[in-house]
Amino acid sequence: MTMDEVTVRPERIALPSPWRSGRFRLFFTARSTSLLADGMLMVSLTTAVLGAGYGAGGVGYALAAWMAPIVLLVLVGGVLADRFTPQVMMVGADVVRMVAMLALAALLATDHVRLWQIMALLALSGAATAMFQPGLASLVPRVAEDIQRANALLRISEAICTLLGPGVAGLLVAYWDVAGSFVVIAVFYALSALGLTPLRGLGTARDESDEPLSRRLVTGWHEFRSRSWLWGVIAVWAVYGLFVFGPALPLGAALLTEQHGAGGYGWIASADGAGTIIGGLLGMRVRPARPLVAGACAMFFFSLNPLAPALGWSFTATALTGVLAGCGFAFWGVMWATSVQSHIPLAVLSRVSAYDVAGSIMVIPLGRVLAGPAAESFGADRVLLFSSAVGLVLMAVMLCVPAIRALGRAAPEGA
Repeated sequence: MTMDEVTVRPERIALPSPWRSGRFRLFFTARSTSLLADGMLMVSLTTAVLGAGYGAGGVGYALAAWMAPIVLLVLVGGVLADRFTPQVMMVGADVVRMVAMLALAALLATDHVRLWQIMALLALSGAATAMFQPGLASLVPRVAEDIQRANALLRISEAICTLLGPGVAGLLVAYWDVAGSFVVIAVFYALSALGLTPLRGLGTARDESDEPLSRRLVTGWHEFRSRSWLWGVIAVWAVYGLFVFGPALPLGAALLTEQHGAGGYGWIASADGAGTIIGGLLGMRVRPARPLVAGACAMFFFSLNPLAPALGWSFTATALTGVLAGCGFAFWGVMWATSVQSHIPLAVLSRVSAYDVAGSIMVIPLGRVLAGPAAESFGADRVLLFSSAVGLVLMAVMLCVPAIRALGRAAPEGA
């Protein structure tokens, strides 16, 4: 890797700020409200299941019921988003999620809620999420000319909502009731749908061809596999999810709580969130000539995330590593999203994004399942040390792939 590969070069044309676009402001508001609902969901769900007497096992079943349809249906969601336009699918998904949350609130207001009922409604919400997610990537280039700055703003919003969502849910559960928290989640999904509804005239016609679903999936796969930089990153990311993302959260949380107490862990998680905001702000300003190279270099810092609890670092040192890890992860996210959205044709972007989402998230649950037995056999600290080392090796591997290393910035329109 030469210094040229990470040199920051100014844009040949100054692109207008996304905030100047009314369409982006609507999209940003809609995305932020849906993220806030997502951030509230886990706390509200856990409280509901435990309060109904189904224990930690019930929480696991409920989460699996929500996650499984996302993994199984996200590719179908990508096909349908390209067929019927992302906006149509996302508005429909928000409406379904709103109805599911209202139904769950109604059930929880009674004294006879069953676990299978909770699981069924969460499965419906998960299926809707699978229809919603692929369209996100293909809407960004349609609502903002400066794709990188738009992605950075969305990353900052995601970090803030991730921090605020659990707190809002906790306050509602404590001072109102758990059924009421699901009503508020439903309201946020409704606001997301309302924000997305005016975006129907984005200048991209829906695909009116009569190709069957299977053929559309194949077309998306061909677009995906024809770009070695794209599938190369996802291949690395899948291994990263299994060995780094999978164990880092459950084992890291357990060790950090043991070392610094529940309050200390909360502050460390907040430091990670603050780092994510910083990374998003850097993503707004720094425009590398080789975005994936710069993003991969930033992701080296994420290996500090499992390393700190594994080595039992002090509270201050661990909080600082959280800031660095969050910053690196957010900066990578901006570089990756911008690269995908600026190099993939809009006509197939939702389908390609679906393969991206599927490849990125499929193995994380497996990594979390295996984390417990691995920790029992080798010790949580050793598993996290292994995760940290694997993270460093995988980023080095990514930088060694010529197609990834060579991918430059897409020229802005009119350049």
